[in-house]
Amino acid sequence: MQHHLHAPAKLATDVPLENVPPLYDGRRASLSLNIVIVGAGLGGLAAAFTLGHAGHRVTLLESAPALGDVGAGIQVSPNATRLLLRWGLSRALASSAVEPEAITFRRYDTGERVGYTRWGAPMAKEHGAPYYHIHRADYHAMLLRLARTAPGVHVRLGATVKGVQPDPTVKGGPSVTLTTGEVLHADLIVAADGVKSSLQKTVTGLDDAPTPTGDAAYRAIIPTDLMLQDPELRPFVETPEMTAWMAPGRHLMAYCIRGKKEYNLVLLHPDDGSVESWTEEGSGEKMRADFADFEPRVQKLLSFVKSTLKWRLMDRKPLSTWVHPHGRLVLLGDACHPMLPYRAQGAAIAVEDAAVLGSLFSRVSSLTQVPALLHAYQDLRLPRATVTQESSRLNQKIFHLPDGPAQRARDGAMRAAMAAELDGKPIPDGNPNQWADRTKSQAQFGYDAYAEVDRWWANGGRKRIESLAYRRNDQGQVVIKSRL
Repeated sequence: MQHHLHAPAKLATDVPLENVPPLYDGRRASLSLNIVIVGAGLGGLAAAFTLGHAGHRVTLLESAPALGDVGAGIQVSPNATRLLLRWGLSRALASSAVEPEAITFRRYDTGERVGYTRWGAPMAKEHGAPYYHIHRADYHAMLLRLARTAPGVHVRLGATVKGVQPDPTVKGGPSVTLTTGEVLHADLIVAADGVKSSLQKTVTGLDDAPTPTGDAAYRAIIPTDLMLQDPELRPFVETPEMTAWMAPGRHLMAYCIRGKKEYNLVLLHPDDGSVESWTEEGSGEKMRADFADFEPRVQKLLSFVKSTLKWRLMDRKPLSTWVHPHGRLVLLGDACHPMLPYRAQGAAIAVEDAAVLGSLFSRVSSLTQVPALLHAYQDLRLPRATVTQESSRLNQKIFHLPDGPAQRARDGAMRAAMAAELDGKPIPDGNPNQWADRTKSQAQFGYDAYAEVDRWWANGGRKRIESLAYRRNDQGQVVIKSRL
């Protein structure tokens, strides 16, 4: 799909980065580690940036020979945008991202609005950062640019890892081996190699067998100049919202990206043999047939789709550990907590991971501290990632209810929340519109990765790191024994 044909006049990569205050209030690790990151996805790029600014020498390995215009739209919620703004991407985001004014839920066959939550300025005010819709390729290009300009970071493309050696007691210490035979030694290895991580089994010792969700997704982008010519479709562009049409076993999410020049469609439907891929082509005709019972405006939108991507949605259970027993290899992003897209948090949680890891390792002063800092990272991140995974799975059930009593109860609860929203009245927790649930939204969107690390450090983390004794068992694995 040639998404770049309708990119904004000024690309995000052309916008100068802002001069921002140094990360971590200028703190840099007193010991500079040699770190290898495997995988240049959103999480890997963010980790290269944060660890480079923490004072470390970072080699980022990516198997692809080039990084290009891949994917479709992606949502960037306040828990991620607060970090991106701190990293100097305010102007770059403004050049291509769209700030939606609301999320709206509609009935699939009539288009009736059954749910509504204001976003825009209220979202930014409540959570301290805006909610954005952006093209994944633009997001990736911004983070790649940050990584390449970070001190001590070297990005290597066309570098495929075929093996990893995580044991620091082996001669030469931890290392990764490339398919070319080249061996790169490291003090720390970060596996950010995605949902099909080849290094995850090395960490856990287990095969993470994915479970089919029963769903697949079509992804498509259409130029909004076509929509602006139609009075029924023009409001979707002029008043940008995230619009969800809910149907039995299916739903459609749609929103503007790239300065409202493009309209992104994600159509969830029963899986019929697709593959787990961002680049697999799908049939436009099959897509239209699968959604033929949706309202007339949706039919108009789908008539503009020339090509589509098709993506099989697989689920994975939360892992029990993200840290290898030797304490020098750790998982990040989709490699340890792949998210279903129903809550739009996969990339945001990966970026949070990177921020937490960088902040923790801006404090390292000895190699003996590395295992404890990795376990602190896991302790801070694993519970949050697991809760978010569960929230995403819940939306699959909520959105796909068959017509009947449960669906009518869902719609009634959403309508009640919408009425309260429009009247400025409080909304009880537990609404099926999870974005209307203020408690859930505050927990999800109000999260500040740096503040969480600072709080942990002040509330015993520093004393813990400085008070830990280390030994190795007969297998050479790190055993951490606290003297507290």
